[in-house]
Amino acid sequence: MSDPMLGTFRSLRSFNYRVWAAGAIVSNIGTWMQRIAQDWLVLTQLTHRNAAAVGVVMALQFGPQILLLPLTGFTADHLDRRKLLFATQAAMGVLALGLGVLTITGIVQLWQVYVFAFLLGCVAAFDAPARQTFVSDLVGEADLSNAVGLNSTSFNAARMIGPAIAGLLIAAVGCGWVFVFNAASFAAVLCSLCFLRVRELHPRHHASRTRASLAEGFRYVWKRPDLKAVLLMLFLIGTFGLNFPIFISTMSVTVFHAGAGRYGLLTSTMAIGSVIGALLAARRENPHIALLLAAAAMFGLGLVLAAIMPNYWLFGSVLILIGMAAQTFTTSTNSLMQLSTEPAMRGRVVAIFLAIALGGTPIGAPIVGWVADTFGPRWALGVGAAAGLVAAMIGIRYLVTYHRLRVYVDAGRLHLSMDDGAPVGDSNSKQPKSPPLEQTSP
Repeated sequence: MSDPMLGTFRSLRSFNYRVWAAGAIVSNIGTWMQRIAQDWLVLTQLTHRNAAAVGVVMALQFGPQILLLPLTGFTADHLDRRKLLFATQAAMGVLALGLGVLTITGIVQLWQVYVFAFLLGCVAAFDAPARQTFVSDLVGEADLSNAVGLNSTSFNAARMIGPAIAGLLIAAVGCGWVFVFNAASFAAVLCSLCFLRVRELHPRHHASRTRASLAEGFRYVWKRPDLKAVLLMLFLIGTFGLNFPIFISTMSVTVFHAGAGRYGLLTSTMAIGSVIGALLAARRENPHIALLLAAAAMFGLGLVLAAIMPNYWLFGSVLILIGMAAQTFTTSTNSLMQLSTEPAMRGRVVAIFLAIALGGTPIGAPIVGWVADTFGPRWALGVGAAAGLVAAMIGIRYLVTYHRLRVYVDAGRLHLSMDDGAPVGDSNSKQPKSPPLEQTSP
């Protein structure tokens, strides 16, 4: 029988990666617990089921990804990532503790949640590129792609566990103590950073410190028609489709009249599909735009099905499909972007990816929240579905334009092929390949 350490879980052979992964899973569980508690606090305690207010919180939390983009990627490329993560993780723990104290004492107000969401977004804007690119410091080049897939698995396993625990704790002790637990969970990742064997970290090439280097990431992406198509698809789905806190909370409370526990269970259910997608990503090599196109189409159709589901359990079952499609899309987008990116450009390119993936939230979340309040949660799901299907059409247009996509039916099955015989990725770039980075989602 083959050793799984040599396959899907081979990155765990590295001591530094094992230590990092152990701390990260605890912290990720706490983060997902806080997200659920924060949305529930706003939706049911600080407002009267106001989905637009949840959208504003999301906008403030993810907006800094765009506002601080010129600095975040540059910082991840030039500063010591381990020391930077010490600062960002500690700061996020302090913010979680502050919000917890306000909530437990009963003096929390909606504007205070807005402020904490914005401050957390500012810190996370620096944390995310550094945390994701830090994987390249932990493992060798041969295992980096696998480590990224395992990171995604860990993130989505926490997404499966955290919301379920949060739902139980909210019902038992209230939202404030969930925030305090999240604050404590940051101790795990801080300890893991302390226990790393610094001498075994893999050295990396530092980018040159020039004024023009801030714009190099944008110029690099602009010259790549494949990356521009992928980022446009990502913008549509990230802006209007990845608003699950609004979709799930409003469907739970308004349509199915569920409590906090069943709300958390729905989020955990969707994470089952995300974990499946992440495990598949750990084994997949060189994803193509055709895969991204299929994932976008499946995402859009999944939201259509979710919008018409008549009861709680059928809605939850469709969330598994949506979670798998969303995970496949975001991971494949990240991988496709990074496979030909120079190591010195990694931080800036992933910052652009994150800014588009999460930075569209300030635009889309309030709009989706308004649609949910005005027309109902099912119509809000329809907005996300339309975004996924339009993104799929953009992928088709790129393949037709640059790879002469042919669609034909043989033996009753639909087939796609490229007349030029080139792989469905970048057909022009001469950049050396580098492994993909970890995906993210709001």
